Amino acid sequence: MPKTIDYYMTPTSPWAYFGHERFATLAALHGAHINLKPVDYGRIFPATGGLPLAKRAPARVAYRTVELNRWQAFLGIPINPAPRHFPVSGDPSGLLVIAADQRDLGAMHLAAALFRGCWVQERDIADPDTLVQIANEEGRKGAELLAASLLPETKALYDQYTQEAIEIGVFGAPIYVYRGELFWGQDRLEFLDRALARG
Repeated sequence: MPKTIDYYMTPTSPWAYFGHERFATLAALHGAHINLKPVDYGRIFPATGGLPLAKRAPARVAYRTVELNRWQAFLGIPINPAPRHFPVSGDPSGLLVIAADQRDLGAMHLAAALFRGCWVQERDIADPDTLVQIANEEGRKGAELLAASLLPETKALYDQYTQEAIEIGVFGAPIYVYRGELFWGQDRLEFLDRALARG
């Protein structure tokens, strides 16, 4: 049976950023296909008991920063725990990734660039002009891809992925789903590796 992993994410998640390249490498190692599914956590959090960062208790917000710095040092992956443009809507960048994915334009690579844009370069990845620039830098036709991201069918797919995520119990980012089993967070990639190895 082919190995397929559903990847629920948003380009605005620092944890998805930390895991993105490692996850892509892991999937390739096991010959697994990735179903890239950007979703709307603005809808998922209320449906699953989560809170956006601005509504979390100060102690939780402070500890999040500690953990981001710990993982940055451990992984050797640069990050600004408090970038200039954050919190930021994940809808425009998520739609751009879906548009790229539907056109086989290297959506995983584009998502990586959007992560860097938000968490390293401190760019506003909800701004249309910024999205066009990032796509152009990645060798895509940014204006055309942005236009595709605004099509009704792209939004319909975003809504479909989001509803699907809620129905199967997705509550945070990233979540990797392999054969019905959820793996929450980039720190669960070792467990996903073991599951893929078992086949």
